[in-house]
Amino acid sequence: MLILESTFLLNQLRLFRFACTLFIMYEILKKSQVWEYLSTTQKDLIVEGVFLSEALSHKNFKDYSFYVFPFAKAFEGFLKQLFLDTGYISHLDYISNHFRLGKYLSPHLVYRLGERSIYAQIRENSSEKMAHNIWDIWTRGRNEVFHYYPHNVRRIDFQEASELSDNFLQVILESHQTLLKR
Repeated sequence: MLILESTFLLNQLRLFRFACTLFIMYEILKKSQVWEYLSTTQKDLIVEGVFLSEALSHKNFKDYSFYVFPFAKAFEGFLKQLFLDTGYISHLDYISNHFRLGKYLSPHLVYRLGERSIYAQIRENSSEKMAHNIWDIWTRGRNEVFHYYPHNVRRIDFQEASELSDNFLQVILESHQTLLKR
């Protein structure tokens, strides 16, 4: 019985630590210039995601993908605005219901897209690392979490959901600081 209780307490402490890391990143973001840059909708999504973090830290679900969703959605909106402001996409791309950001972010389509490749533009105007970081969280935190494949239903636990959410906020902060300063 004592082993079960201590295992439970250790798990709860671990989950609390991940929720705290996200909360700290959220507080850093709120005090930065990027917070003013974010739209009201993007801020609301982030606030709701932080609320979910606090509300879910003591729950037990088979899959916490839904917890990542507000951060992924805010990230996509942020990137579209950032890429419009940096000239990586046009206003028509920004307002289009058909523009697929992931396609233009993909390092696998750099040569096919040529100068329209956002990945190549970031690499050229900033660094390979910045382009990779944006693509990495896009694929790990959005594509791999939200696409459904019958042969590979991917579930994530609270820890991974917290880490992905925190990574979204980190990349928002880094990309804002890096790409708007060029």
